[in-house]
Amino acid sequence: MKLKIGDHYSFQKKVTDEDVKMFAEVSGDKNPLHLDDEYAKTTMFGQRIAHGMIGAGFISAAIGMGLPGLGTTYLDQTLSFKKPVFIGEELTAKVEVADIVEKKKFSIATLKTTVTNEAGDIVIEGEAKVIPPKEEL
Repeated sequence: MKLKIGDHYSFQKKVTDEDVKMFAEVSGDKNPLHLDDEYAKTTMFGQRIAHGMIGAGFISAAIGMGLPGLGTTYLDQTLSFKKPVFIGEELTAKVEVADIVEKKKFSIATLKTTVTNEAGDIVIEGEAKVIPPKEEL
């Protein structure tokens, strides 16, 4: 399949308590806002929230496993965190091809990236630049 402007792909997953705990362990980010119910009650959110980078990881899953897919090389990613993600929320990461620049030996695709919660609110938005695998060019 040849990659073209407008192509899109979505990845959906519920953010679980286990995801948050595993991410804290792997990343070293053990901020009590993510892990401590009592502390989180005292914050403006009133409850624990997931690490923003978990949602960003869902963008990576959409890119690496869906579009452009296996073998994609990540070059750049901008992220703007718009709303908190609460534990138990279902997120949908969507990537859409916005531009393709042909180089001598490869192409660079610019992808619009968004993550929405189950209410349809954008929680993360940004842009990625990737080198698609050869078979997608």
